[in-house]
Amino acid sequence: MAHVLIVEARFYDHLNDQLLAGARAAIEAAGHSHETVTVPGALEVPGAIALAADRYDAFVALGVVIRGETYHFEIVAGESARGIMALTMDGLAIGNGILTVENEAQALVRADPAQKDKGGEAAKAALAMLALKGRWG
Repeated sequence: MAHVLIVEARFYDHLNDQLLAGARAAIEAAGHSHETVTVPGALEVPGAIALAADRYDAFVALGVVIRGETYHFEIVAGESARGIMALTMDGLAIGNGILTVENEAQALVRADPAQKDKGGEAAKAALAMLALKGRWG
């Protein structure tokens, strides 16, 4: 049984609640345990994962970044993804469920476990990478 850390950047409570529900359900359905930690924003997600790297078997990154009127969206979306990718290249099993969307309507569809279930998909991706790590690691 793996122990998974869900790291969430909680900014939109109603969207994060759906992402968390999907991630937790997928992890539990696969027979694994999980804990959740909340960080201030998507840019802090990779740092939290790096700090906990030796304490958990896999990680699920969750959050929602909605395009605004400034360039900030591109920085947050790109740099959070870059940080997560760098950690995966170091051998960590991470599923990236940080939504980067144009508007709240897109986020609602992607976060909802009954629709796109991106929280659940991120958890499944983390578990799939953990299985590969076990196979090749």
